[in-house]
Amino acid sequence: MLNDVLASTLSKILNAEKRSKTECLVKPSSKIVKKVLDVMKDNLYIGNYVEINDNKGNVLKINLLGKINKCGVIKPRHSIKLEMFDKFEKRFLPAKGFGVIIVSTNKGIMTLEEAKEKKIGGRLLAYCY
Repeated sequence: MLNDVLASTLSKILNAEKRSKTECLVKPSSKIVKKVLDVMKDNLYIGNYVEINDNKGNVLKINLLGKINKCGVIKPRHSIKLEMFDKFEKRFLPAKGFGVIIVSTNKGIMTLEEAKEKKIGGRLLAYCY
């Protein structure tokens, strides 16, 4: 039984990247997983993904580009304000401007940089570099 679908998805992607695979099958899919994958695709960490409909919870077929060094979820999901962005950027990323932190805000799921531009806070979901 899965407790955290996002965590298992990111660990499957990371394991497939380490084995130099070109695609990865992830099951089950959810709205949050698809939104996080959209953010990763926009930042060119993964290629396209396709949702394959089976009757047990839909499978996501993700094309990998070989650009991920590390990715994972942030637990516990800290609630952060605009002033705290730099603190968490230093904690989860190896260098400033290298990688992305994915945040859930009231305007949707986006990167930390987009949240800074829009001047809104949110909850930390995941990181990728």
